[in-house]
Amino acid sequence: MQRWRGLEDIPQDWGRSVVTIGSYDGVHRGHQLIIGRAVATARELGVPSVVVTFDPHPSEVVRPGSHPPILAPYDRRAELMAGLGVDALLILPFTAEFSQLSPADFIVKVLVDKLHARAVIEGPNFRFGHRAAGNVDFLRELGSTYDYVVDVVDLVERGEAGGGVPFSSTLARRLVAEGDMDGAAEILGRPHRVEGVVVRGAQRGRELGYPTANVETRPHTAIPADGVYAGWLTADGERMPAAISVGTNVQFDATERTVEAYAIDRVGLDLYGMHVAVDFLAYVRGMAKFESLDGLLEAIADDVKRARVLTDAYDLKR
Repeated sequence: MQRWRGLEDIPQDWGRSVVTIGSYDGVHRGHQLIIGRAVATARELGVPSVVVTFDPHPSEVVRPGSHPPILAPYDRRAELMAGLGVDALLILPFTAEFSQLSPADFIVKVLVDKLHARAVIEGPNFRFGHRAAGNVDFLRELGSTYDYVVDVVDLVERGEAGGGVPFSSTLARRLVAEGDMDGAAEILGRPHRVEGVVVRGAQRGRELGYPTANVETRPHTAIPADGVYAGWLTADGERMPAAISVGTNVQFDATERTVEAYAIDRVGLDLYGMHVAVDFLAYVRGMAKFESLDGLLEAIADDVKRARVLTDAYDLKR
C-alpha cells in the first residue's frame, strides 16, 4: 500500500481512483464496511482505491483541547487498511488554513485535481469542508460536474455492545474507558491495542518476581480503565500471553498512571527502548490495595493464572 503525507506526495501521473474520506480511527467494523465497499468498487472499475484521512484529528484544530482518545495510531490504521486491500493512504495535515476550505474547494483540490476520483464512497453522515458544511448530497451534486459518482453505504453494524446502538469510534472509546474489552472488541473486530516504548519504571514487579514492561504510550491514546487485564504483549514480532496492569499502583501509593505488561512464563526479556504493542483481551479485576505482601503475591499469581487461561481459550477458538 502506498502512503502519502500531503497532496504534494501524490504521484503526478496518478490516474482515476475510488476514494473514501474520514478519520477512520480504530478502523472498526462500521469503517470496514465503507472501506471494503471502496476496495470492491475500485476492483470492479480497474482503478486503485484511496483512503483519505487527517492528522491531527480535525477537532483538535477547530476546538483545541478536544482531541478524542485515539483507538489506533496512524501506522496501525495503515496496517489495518492494507489488510482490507486499500491501495493508497493519503494523510492530509489538518491545519487552521486547511480547515477554512469550502466544501467545493475541498472537492476540487483533493478529489478532482489530485486524486481524479471516479467514485467516492461514504457513510450517510459524512461531513466535510469549512464548518462541516458539506454533506453527501452536495458531494453528489458536484459529482455531475466533475465526473465522479457517489455511493453512500447505509449498512450499519450493530451488536450487543453499548446496548445495540450503531458501532462507532465514540462508542468504542467509551467502552475502552469503562474497561469493557468484550464490547470494544465486538466493535473493533479485534482486541483493543495500545502501543508505546518500554521505559524504566520503579521495577517493583521485577523485585516481586513478575518483571513487567512499562509502556510509555503515545499522546491521546485510548487507555482502558484502571484494573488488571488478560491479553498479549507483542515485541519484535513475537506475541506473548500477558497479564496487564493499568493504573497508579495503589499498593505502593504511586501517583503516575501506567500500563505494565508481564509476559507470562518468559524469563530474561530485555525490552527497554523497544516499541511494543499491548492487546487487551479481557478485564480480570479492579485495582486493590492488599494488607500484606503475601496477599499481593497471591493476587498476582491468580491474575497470571487467569490471564493464561483466557488467552489460551481465545487462541483455541481462532
